[in-house]
Amino acid sequence: MLRKINKTVATTVLITSFFAFPSYAEKVNIGDPGWTGATAIANLLSAVITDKMGGEADLVPGNNTAIYAGIDRSKGEIEVHPDIWLPNQQAYTNDLVPKGTLKLSSLSYEGNQGYCVSQAFAKDMNITSIFDLGRPEVVEAMDSDGNGKGEFWIGADGWASANVNEVKIRDYKLLDAGIEPIRAAEAVKNARVLDSIKKGEGYAFYCYKPHAIWGMADVVMLTEPTHDPAKYKMIQPKTDADWYKKSYVASKDAMKNIQIGWGTSLEGKSPAIVEFFNNFQLTSDDVSWLAYEISVNKRDPADVARDWMSKNEDTVDGWLGL
Repeated sequence: MLRKINKTVATTVLITSFFAFPSYAEKVNIGDPGWTGATAIANLLSAVITDKMGGEADLVPGNNTAIYAGIDRSKGEIEVHPDIWLPNQQAYTNDLVPKGTLKLSSLSYEGNQGYCVSQAFAKDMNITSIFDLGRPEVVEAMDSDGNGKGEFWIGADGWASANVNEVKIRDYKLLDAGIEPIRAAEAVKNARVLDSIKKGEGYAFYCYKPHAIWGMADVVMLTEPTHDPAKYKMIQPKTDADWYKKSYVASKDAMKNIQIGWGTSLEGKSPAIVEFFNNFQLTSDDVSWLAYEISVNKRDPADVARDWMSKNEDTVDGWLGL
């Protein structure tokens, strides 16, 4: 009888120890698509896994196409997308989720997309609407290189939103008015925004909330026509090589649902990490704070993640079921 009781106690201790302190290091490779909010979330996921769960996490840089392709291959090279904006990225998720290689979190935060200029530029040029950017004097004020076209940052290479913005500029008739769509890394855009304000120059750019830009500079989001599904027919390059010609977008984007997603191959390999992912949720304010600390205060993303964890211990414990 004693032997049977001891065996039961030993089993209970073993199970309890496994969940409190995993007896083996669960591992995951987290994609980092490069925009500040995504980098912040990727580092936060990594910090929780390594510091709180005793697991291993590596960050793998790449654009959306590379990250989703890695998840789809199910070979472990990339297993997580930390910041999935829907419906922006549905060209990817509509493929991978039904196929069974990608799982989306049911917990999301809300995002708002639009186009911004500095408040000073808006006041000086009487700009309130996206269509004001097509006025000749505004186009001229946004022409910093003297080529006769006003520069408008639409996003980085590989962003689905940049493709939407390129179509919008055409369908809002801004391309005909002399607006030049620019694709560049987000860090380049942030620097250009601050430089344009310092020099008193005009500059327009794709903007969204949450984002550090709202704490970095005095900017304003311009008005657009209310979102209308009938005027929002976007086809991404992944779906059709002739996407630009076949798309038509002439209204504001709908509000976005933003969540993490992971490869279903993780479920058998790292079940404790998947359980954490199922409970993980941030707010727009959380992401804005993380992004601000990284972009404005120039702090290391990993340090910012651990700082946030120390300020939000109850939230982190809730994610882990503690």
